[in-house]
Amino acid sequence: MCLSVPARVVSLEGDTAIVDVAGNRREADVSLLEGVKPGDYVLLHAGFAIGVYDQAEAEETLSLLRELAQAASGRESPARPTGEAAGTERTPD
Repeated sequence: MCLSVPARVVSLEGDTAIVDVAGNRREADVSLLEGVKPGDYVLLHAGFAIGVYDQAEAEETLSLLRELAQAASGRESPARPTGEAAGTERTPD
């Protein structure tokens, strides 16, 4: 499975950008794209910017990712199987 996330370009030097993803900054290679500038949103995959992303769409995607993270961290324990899958099925007397 592949995952890419929207990242905002903070600064640019040659083909290397500093990007921000949810408050985390890292280097990204932008050599696959033309015309990237600070303030743009790019789609980041494995350290490479693979596309320019619309700001509204990027912010919506980041918001949904934050919601997923909150929902996942709010679980007290992993779901446990019930019934037959858990070996607790009842047999008739």
